[in-house]
Amino acid sequence: MTDYPLPVIGFCAFSGTGKTTLLAQLIPLLKASGIRIGMVKHAHHDFDIDHPGKDSHRLRSAGADQMLIASRNRIAWIEETAGAEGEPQLHDALAALDSDRLDLVLVEGFKREPYPKIELHRSSLGKPLLHPSDPTVVAIASDTPLLAHAPSLPQLDLNDPQMICRFVQQWITRYHTRRRDPLDRLQLIR
Repeated sequence: MTDYPLPVIGFCAFSGTGKTTLLAQLIPLLKASGIRIGMVKHAHHDFDIDHPGKDSHRLRSAGADQMLIASRNRIAWIEETAGAEGEPQLHDALAALDSDRLDLVLVEGFKREPYPKIELHRSSLGKPLLHPSDPTVVAIASDTPLLAHAPSLPQLDLNDPQMICRFVQQWITRYHTRRRDPLDRLQLIR
């Protein structure tokens, strides 16, 4: 992610860990500090933001490859990717964002891609930790202490969105500091 013009940090975990719940708490905290946030979420299933019976759905169903719906309150853009091979790549999703109007991009999912991530872990789910096989994990947010499992990674309290907000704010500051230092550009992941 060293070529993207903004700090990007993701949240990865097994299903049911609470990624969306945490992000729904974290985003207002970041917004309150004046940060403009872009959000990219990976879906493992087919989804639709346009519904049958709406004019835009009819036009898309008629064969429009891209559909843009605009009102005074929001703009939605839909691109049909039928025939695309495999899952979407994070860099393709990031390219769709207007980075000039953002300060930070949060990502939910795309856990197999190499970009900086906070791993979320709930011990009660009995799932293994992801960080041992993913060097792009920059911190772990857990509901129980995991110091023995990841002594070199910052440990965050999964149930403390304020703590995670402070970590993300520090991440943004470190990103900009490293981006200005040409000797440190290769270290943007850690």
